Amino acid sequence: MKTILVTGGAGFIGSNFIRMMLKKHPHYKVINIDALTYAGNLENLKDIANNKNYRFIKADISDKIKIERIFKEFEIDWVVNFAAESHVDRSITGPEVFVTTNVLGTQVLLDAARKSWLVETSEKGFKYKGGVKFLQISTDEVYGDLGGKGKFTEDMPLLPNSPYSASKAAADMMVRAYYKTYNMPINITRCSNNYGPYQHPEKLIPLIIKNAFEEKALPVYGDGMQVRDWLHVKDHCSAIDTVLHKGQNGEVYNVGGNNEKRNIDIVRLVLKTLGKPEGLIMYVKDRPGHDRRYAIDNTKITTSLGWKPEYDFDQGLAQTIEWYRNNREWMESVYIY
Repeated sequence: MKTILVTGGAGFIGSNFIRMMLKKHPHYKVINIDALTYAGNLENLKDIANNKNYRFIKADISDKIKIERIFKEFEIDWVVNFAAESHVDRSITGPEVFVTTNVLGTQVLLDAARKSWLVETSEKGFKYKGGVKFLQISTDEVYGDLGGKGKFTEDMPLLPNSPYSASKAAADMMVRAYYKTYNMPINITRCSNNYGPYQHPEKLIPLIIKNAFEEKALPVYGDGMQVRDWLHVKDHCSAIDTVLHKGQNGEVYNVGGNNEKRNIDIVRLVLKTLGKPEGLIMYVKDRPGHDRRYAIDNTKITTSLGWKPEYDFDQGLAQTIEWYRNNREWMESVYIY
């Protein structure tokens, strides 16, 4: 039996991950901690709230005292760190909270895990309990702007261009440092843009879906020609599960959906699916430092761990639109005007 500490588990990807793990591994226990800021919503997990192997604790990952108390109370085997401020626009107007949560919070978690798992320090180095792991959930944005050709590989330099991606890159480097300095068992995953159920409607796909439902203007940055690789959240969760069980200590794994799409094409596809006019599209001033293209190379995780994405984008988007259609009340409850 494994006990997993999931941080940010009331958010979009974290809630999908918890639901999948409890179903796929019914003998595992999940401790979910979340600060319940605007992006965290316990409604995302109401269907498993009473599961005997699940427990929620409201906590901020930068709260050292509370985090250390959680490690003392529970026999944590794995940490999966989803907790992060993640909206690029918000990082431009208020970068400080991104540094606090994404960098300091990650360091607090790392130190609590190190202290809890360490069993011996000697001239030979550091020795930890068997079977433990710290998994940092990161983003392809840490690599910066890719340009017109090629794909991101794990050995590329980190060249973040927004306060958000800079804070995530810093967190990744802190995780790597704990591996190199303390020999702590870690992995880092860097994913492409996620989509699917329970995503906060400040993000592109749910925002466009919501506005299209209501026939409101659909804001598109610049010329809409920015290219992203899109990954269904369930594919992402299965990749995380794979890395937890098979990932080699200290390794970074890129996780992508093999679905490069221009933003404007996604907007048009949503409108076409819903039978709404393209006249709803409203081009707005591009945001500062907006990267033009991201694309993930999945070769490492596919060849070494046997994972590959299963969702076709058109099918996945259609299912996502239908989920939001059937959960309009949820969408209204989380949306911030």
